[in-house]
Amino acid sequence: MAMSVAATGAASAMVAPQNSNPILDCHIHLFDPTRAGGVPWPLPDDAVLFKPALPARYEQVVQGLGVVGAIAIEASPLESDNDWVLKQVAANPIMVGMVGNLAPGTPSFAASLDRLRANPFFLGIRYGNLWDRDLLADRSKPGFVADLRRLAEAGLSLDSANPDGRLIEALVGISQQVPDLRIVIDHLPNAKIPVEADQRAAYWSNLRALGQNPRVFMKLSEVPIRDHGTLHADVAFYRAKLGQLWEIFGENRILFGSDWPNSDHVASYTETLGIVRSYVAEKGAKALEKYFWRNSIAAYRWKSRRPDQRLG
Repeated sequence: MAMSVAATGAASAMVAPQNSNPILDCHIHLFDPTRAGGVPWPLPDDAVLFKPALPARYEQVVQGLGVVGAIAIEASPLESDNDWVLKQVAANPIMVGMVGNLAPGTPSFAASLDRLRANPFFLGIRYGNLWDRDLLADRSKPGFVADLRRLAEAGLSLDSANPDGRLIEALVGISQQVPDLRIVIDHLPNAKIPVEADQRAAYWSNLRALGQNPRVFMKLSEVPIRDHGTLHADVAFYRAKLGQLWEIFGENRILFGSDWPNSDHVASYTETLGIVRSYVAEKGAKALEKYFWRNSIAAYRWKSRRPDQRLG
């Protein structure tokens, strides 16, 4: 009996070429809805996500896949939750660090940054289209850019969130105002690209400007797509879109991020990894090593905690 196109694609992703280098996942979320007081995200009506997402469960999910380390991206706007995530990271050697949640331009930012940066697992902050924030508007607030300069001076990075035309425009401005700041654009393959011709042209122009900046990185994350309940697992479906981004940023500034467990809404971890691994494998062994490993060190400056978290 002939396999369907979707089934054939899924099979090819599942047996995607393996690479001998360890894999560092630059984007997972840690939370525990059973904690006292609950969590702001995920919401109770989310049957897929509303359960503990902790390092021990993550280790089970990635067992046998070659993943030896991960970076947690904070998914809560509560400043105290930075400390909770840092505790999870410190207690679990598969975790090499976390990107926290602080709001530049607020009176407490400098003191909070100084306190958190003392922890070696604190790698940076995330700010963008999340928790009713608007980076393009917010960067003009008093003290906002000055606080990003503090972040850069501390050797920490800025992750963005949920890219669209306004966010990409804002990142161009920030990269010019704070040239020493390392910026990581999260989930760029899933960006909301403007429909209007002039705005669309501006989006790609701004993205190319960021692609010329050696301190700007992007995550090849939130890649899998479902149509009518069927996962597009064949890498051919994604090749053109991913190729545009690869051409702009090149093999030295693109990172792997699974977006686990949020990714479970669309695909399993194995399927997500299989799709991106198949695509990057087409670029060669050196590109695989950079995508899954070396580029994450350049972007986040994390330190290994286990022998298998070091390249041979």
